[in-house]
Amino acid sequence: MLARVATFAIDGVEPLLVTVEVDIRPGLPAFTVVGLGDAAVREARERVRAAVLNSGFAFPQQRITANLAPASLRKIGPGFDAAIALAVLAASGQMPAGFVAGVAVFGELSLSGELRPLPGALAVAEGARAHGIPRLIVPRARGPEAALVDGLEVAAVESLRAVVDAATGRRLPEPPDPAAPDPFGGGPDLADVRGHPLALLGLEVAAAGRHNLLLEGPPGTGKTMLARRLGSILPPLSRAEAIAVTRIHSIAGIGTGGLISQRPFRAPHHTISAAGLVGGGSHPRPGEATLAHHGVLFLDELAEFSRPALEALRQPLEDGYVTIVRGQRVTVFPTDVMLVAATNPCPCGYAGARERRCECGEADRMRYRRRLSGPLLDRIDLMVDVQRPAESDLASPPRTSSAEVRGRVTEARERAQARGGCGLRLTSGARAAIRTAYEAGALSPRGRARVRSVAETIADLEGHAAIEEADLLLALGLRRRSGTEAVPA
Repeated sequence: MLARVATFAIDGVEPLLVTVEVDIRPGLPAFTVVGLGDAAVREARERVRAAVLNSGFAFPQQRITANLAPASLRKIGPGFDAAIALAVLAASGQMPAGFVAGVAVFGELSLSGELRPLPGALAVAEGARAHGIPRLIVPRARGPEAALVDGLEVAAVESLRAVVDAATGRRLPEPPDPAAPDPFGGGPDLADVRGHPLALLGLEVAAAGRHNLLLEGPPGTGKTMLARRLGSILPPLSRAEAIAVTRIHSIAGIGTGGLISQRPFRAPHHTISAAGLVGGGSHPRPGEATLAHHGVLFLDELAEFSRPALEALRQPLEDGYVTIVRGQRVTVFPTDVMLVAATNPCPCGYAGARERRCECGEADRMRYRRRLSGPLLDRIDLMVDVQRPAESDLASPPRTSSAEVRGRVTEARERAQARGGCGLRLTSGARAAIRTAYEAGALSPRGRARVRSVAETIADLEGHAAIEEADLLLALGLRRRSGTEAVPA
């Protein structure tokens, strides 16, 4: 007898429909799982056999073949256990085969028949809705996460026996309430900052226009402190953005399972590999750039990162996604991030500092600065010199707070959104300023477009109806790297 049960595989960050087909025929007892599964899928035979017996069902002593279709898709992990077990029970006549139609099942089985939670329940729920499957059965711990998807009946159960009861409708569990959203706000505040007026302006412009930012200066001057407060001035995620971020974090096995409302802030160590930063591996997994999707990717000590890792970031920063090819299979990860980086100007860190003389030779300084390639720097919109604040600044009250700046950032984003993608026009003075900078060789064509984008953000913050000359000159000034005479090309 033949039975079919729907489940899902996770390919990158996308759910793909997998149909578990189980055929039981007379013959010597055997249990074969086919369909390009990895070791965890092949080991499902023993988990399913023990779980079926320990749940009070009979395991067929016949020839059993389980096929995971499509066969061309590699199946990874133990998430197919529950679907295989349910199909075995339906094919052996221990439950009506018609009851499993219109049901998708996702979960790992223990030997006792307990349904264990797995990462990716939100993605699986989205896949079930997209394929028109009305009911999804998941482990109880993942029920609230799956219930975030509207238009889907979610049954959160604890065991294989409960899976059968839910699939046949004999005992339907109470539908889980959607997971409570993570609270918005909290964390470090800009009210903690003393001095640094230019850096605070750079943070505000970066947040308002989602621009990449480089903070450069001597050690201990507050670069990391400033960068870690950027998240506090960003507006909360929209519903669609929150679902996308929560799905990525669910697949990666991080987070609480609640709907994420705070924009992610990822700060990997400088020893990270290129695959860890942008994603990869033999079975591609999302990297830090994907985990920071719709949020901030902070690279502290930028010049200490390996050259391959930094160069791997160039295309994802430009395109908003990264494509990983492994074994002729293509996986796409989203990387719509703000890059914020901090670095010292030289090996000792004090080149250009007012309070201490640099101990590095000119060759050492040039070698250190060449660790950051021109093409990478050309993708950074804002470059701010962060120097040690004066003693009077440390004793003064805060210049602003995160709530105040977040209000201005939100207003600027609303002005940009209201234009519907139409850019602001340049005044005659602004056109002359950008033409002079470009003809002098200070800007590449990409750099010219980015300077105009930054100037537009500044105009939105100021409430200007057009990009004025002062907006354009400030954008040019914020793009100039410390210790250079011109904007990097």
